[in-house]
Amino acid sequence: MLTDLTDRLPTPREALPGRSERMYTVPERHRVLGTPLLGPYPEECEIAEFALGCFWGAERRFWRTEGVWTTLTGFQGGPTPHPISEEVASGRTGHAETVRVVFDPARVSYRALLRVFWEGHDPTQGMRQGNDIGTHCRSLVFHRSPAQREAAEETRDTYQKILADAGYGPITTEIVAEADFPFYPAEERHQQYLDRHPRGYCGLGGTGLACPVD
Repeated sequence: MLTDLTDRLPTPREALPGRSERMYTVPERHRVLGTPLLGPYPEECEIAEFALGCFWGAERRFWRTEGVWTTLTGFQGGPTPHPISEEVASGRTGHAETVRVVFDPARVSYRALLRVFWEGHDPTQGMRQGNDIGTHCRSLVFHRSPAQREAAEETRDTYQKILADAGYGPITTEIVAEADFPFYPAEERHQQYLDRHPRGYCGLGGTGLACPVD
């Protein structure tokens, strides 16, 4: 009998097969920003995707950032198509809880979003984030262009020096191509969760160390 995986990614034989289409609907609009969750997005906007632990608090950090047009929670990083949240939490899909950020680069730079990402969690914790344990809580950046990849790598290296000086270990964040890992929107109950439940659980906690991005 296969058990849940928490400390390693599933092998191809262990990964759940998923399904050909999404089993649930996603709200049309953002509860806070009023913008479409699944598009269409304005032509001038760009997309970034980050995984930094429980996506409830992570999404709130980004929708509160000036220049962000919309945000939505989802699952990304594994092979299972159209998973549901319980499958992701089992570790048998390979996905991480992820936030898609649609932003206007004339108002906020991708590097500024990377600052929110790096400072919003402890990127040295491997397959966990605080009290949240499992591969679905690991840290990832899904880059969509060579420029995004370069910015992610440069800011990672900069932040690593700062963390090391403060006694932290190596950054475990994966920087991978979005093209290799489709984004699957999460169920309605996970979208803008902390707007509906302002006192709801948020397990994120950064290191308290600033990450210079310029």
